[in-house]
Amino acid sequence: MAIKSAQKSAPQPARAPRNRQAITLDLVARLTPSAGQADKLSTAFGLEPVDFDEVRAATEGQLGLSTKVLSSTINETGLRIHLQRVVGAFVGSALGAATFYSAKVTVARELTMKLTNEDRDEDRDGVSGFGSKAARAREFAAQAGLTAFALFAAATGAVHAFQELTGEQWKPYEAPIALSRSVGAQTAALQMDALS
Repeated sequence: MAIKSAQKSAPQPARAPRNRQAITLDLVARLTPSAGQADKLSTAFGLEPVDFDEVRAATEGQLGLSTKVLSSTINETGLRIHLQRVVGAFVGSALGAATFYSAKVTVARELTMKLTNEDRDEDRDGVSGFGSKAARAREFAAQAGLTAFALFAAATGAVHAFQELTGEQWKPYEAPIALSRSVGAQTAALQMDALS
């Protein structure tokens, strides 16, 4: 029977911390269509308008009911941590939708600008009964914009509910920066590796 020897590995150098931008409600607001833009989108494309206040209130109510039920079995600190994560998920989802919207606007803009090029060889109109690729891209971008606006409303409600329920303002979770090991700890690790 052959015995495999374990390969010894040298200690890995500490990774340099990455500077990531915190996902905040303000960041989402900068990327999401405003209320005026959302109204224009629903009017111009014949889409159902988003009732911002209703979505926000429903989300606040949902978190309030959930917290009320959980408070009998989870202590205050545990509940705060849970709410921190839930609100973070709402804000992260809204950021994803806003970023997606921005990308789709860029695609729609590029396709629409191609239509104005007089020298192009492509057909200008889509097949009879169907819109052109540019028209479909514009409509898809409009739908993405209204989705982003609705999820921003939900995230706004979640952030407001967090403050109402905990008495604290919600802040995005930021993992602590891992400090590199001291020279003494690195030396001890090397010595223990040599002993084994």
